[in-house]
Amino acid sequence: MKPFTVLALALFLAPAAHAQHETFTVNPDASEVSIQLNTTHEVVNGTFHLQSGSVTFDRAAHQISGLVIVVAGSGKTGNDLRDKKMNKDILKVDQYTTVSFAPKAYSGVIAPSGDSTIQVSGTFSLLGTEHDVTIPMQIHIAGSTATAKAQFVVPYVQWGLKNPSFLFWKADNDVAINLALAGSVSK
Repeated sequence: MKPFTVLALALFLAPAAHAQHETFTVNPDASEVSIQLNTTHEVVNGTFHLQSGSVTFDRAAHQISGLVIVVAGSGKTGNDLRDKKMNKDILKVDQYTTVSFAPKAYSGVIAPSGDSTIQVSGTFSLLGTEHDVTIPMQIHIAGSTATAKAQFVVPYVQWGLKNPSFLFWKADNDVAINLALAGSVSK
């Protein structure tokens, strides 16, 4: 190979060599998705089961992609009748079995270890419709383990879901989501 060809090839491949793609693989059994819905008579708390999650990111290029999937019919609020109504009438789990978030971009810096705070933008899919959201996340990386935590509000009525209010029991039109993901990071 001629020296010029070798130099050109080295310059062309240099960005790929510096790419630091890492994958955060979520452990569903160590993760939790919880909700909080304010009503006139009580605060309804519930949890949902995470089905899977895998997010690939590149610190140098500030790129992120992946998918976090929650089982829609797994919600538990401590009241079987309320859960049945939530599954059938609000989440329509017979038709829409999952709720998901697909990150598309992030701002901020993900430190190689320790704590980081970033803003993750992406699409939140609910009842088969995608909604653009930006979620603040706190990341903690320690060796090959990582956690990601987020608190955000979903305007579920604005997004087309039914409000569960009836008679004198009124529910807010927004639900607070607490996300606590735990898993491993690999290159």
